[in-house]
Amino acid sequence: QYRDTYFLQKLLNLKVDDGFRMNNVLVSLWYIMGIWPLVYSMLLLPTGRSSKSKIPVWPFLVLSCIGGAYALIPYFVLWKPPPPAIDEDEIGQWPLKFLESKLTAGVIFAVGLGLIIFAGKAGGDDWREFFQYFRESKFIHVTCIDFTLLSTFSPFWVYNDMTSRRWKNGWVLPLAVVPLLGPSLYLLLRPSLSSLLGATSSSSDNEKPLK
Repeated sequence: QYRDTYFLQKLLNLKVDDGFRMNNVLVSLWYIMGIWPLVYSMLLLPTGRSSKSKIPVWPFLVLSCIGGAYALIPYFVLWKPPPPAIDEDEIGQWPLKFLESKLTAGVIFAVGLGLIIFAGKAGGDDWREFFQYFRESKFIHVTCIDFTLLSTFSPFWVYNDMTSRRWKNGWVLPLAVVPLLGPSLYLLLRPSLSSLLGATSSSSDNEKPLK
């Protein structure tokens, strides 16, 4: 119990420098867990919303900043597709303007890649120490399970978002199984909602009967 509290205080920078070096793998995992809520926000808003349910998605996304997958699972259970219609004005407003930004997606992918490389370059001693912490620390054990759940659910929500955007790209979906990097790369490559609305509007105009 004391070790878990100590780790949490160190990761939150609430502990004075006492000379203890935090495990590099654990530090990477901690920051990666901070990226996941933003990834899910970009996947669930707006295409993961539910038109057949009055339960909004945003409270679950906010809670996921603390509770991770454990906060999102109740929404997944209650989710009833399809998503409600999206209009052009909504895309240009907060938060969709931020969540649809390629700059946001690019930063997420770059930071995620950097953290995974940082963990991968950790020495064997760091990894052995991390696995020991995994066995002995409830905090790290629960965090690892949380990471696994978020990685497991994300390919479905990538597929749902692809379907909603009518993007048929066979090679992207298999990449979504790569934890964090797969969904992040999808967010960087996916077509924008504004282009989808433009194509839909153009199709509707072409289908109008000639007078």
